Amino acid sequence: MNKMSKLAVFDIDGTIFRSSLLIELVERMVDEGLFPQKVRSIYSEEYQKWLDRRGSYDDYIKKVVEAYIYHIKGVRLADAMAIADRLMIFHKNRVYTYTRDLVMKLKKTHYLLAISHSPYHIVEPFCREWGFQKVYAMMYEVDEDEVFTGGVEYEDFMKQKDKVLKRAIEKENLTLKGSVGVGDSESDISMLGMVSRPIVFNPNKELYRAAKRNRWEIVVERKDMIYKL
Repeated sequence: MNKMSKLAVFDIDGTIFRSSLLIELVERMVDEGLFPQKVRSIYSEEYQKWLDRRGSYDDYIKKVVEAYIYHIKGVRLADAMAIADRLMIFHKNRVYTYTRDLVMKLKKTHYLLAISHSPYHIVEPFCREWGFQKVYAMMYEVDEDEVFTGGVEYEDFMKQKDKVLKRAIEKENLTLKGSVGVGDSESDISMLGMVSRPIVFNPNKELYRAAKRNRWEIVVERKDMIYKL
């Protein structure tokens, strides 16, 4: 039997990438004419509320997801992939210092796994650039002509990161012994609860509360400073 590999599992948006890959993808698809300009009107109000601290980031990102799902229907996979690849040229190094250095260190000793709620065709090229060996992300359905249908595959499963992690452990012959996990929101709680060393990075309120309750490591990066709480 092959030796089991130690794993390091990361959320990507807001954890390694200093924004949301989905947001950047939608904006680029509008700029390049693949999505109509009116797409921005779907999430502009929630975006402004979030900027003004009158609304939540979660409400804003839900509207971006809504805009993406509605307008991706009829787009060719090849066109979306081409935009994603071009996006990586400009944004592959838009990362946090702490998690960038952690990835570079762990890739020498651990199997790097990403679990994200952004579309696979943007998460995969980003993670490939940083040496990840496996990516689980939202798979948007395509038909026999490789055109997006607007459907999402395995949506309920993908929203439960602990189940995704269990599947990866079984398929890739991984071990939780000596494992590391990094996340930034409440959607990462179930995943972080499984690993040996959970790291809560720039957490939102719900994850911060869970981290305090469970005595998890908390790291905050602001400007050129890294704080460990």
